[in-house]
Amino acid sequence: MDEDAFNMAVRKFLKEVGVTSQREIERIVRDHKVAGDRLKLRMALTAEGTPLNHIVETEIDVH
Repeated sequence: MDEDAFNMAVRKFLKEVGVTSQREIERIVRDHKVAGDRLKLRMALTAEGTPLNHIVETEIDVH
């Protein structure tokens, strides 16, 4: 395995996830589709054909 190529592919994937996720979060807040002052976020990372199931959760203030 080419470690550098693998590393770059993972970084590209994570950048796409980060950018598109931020846009979606901003859109949902901008369109006033959040009840209350806090938004509970949950991201699940899975990889088909593997036991990977990594969950990240947080809450953010939206007011």
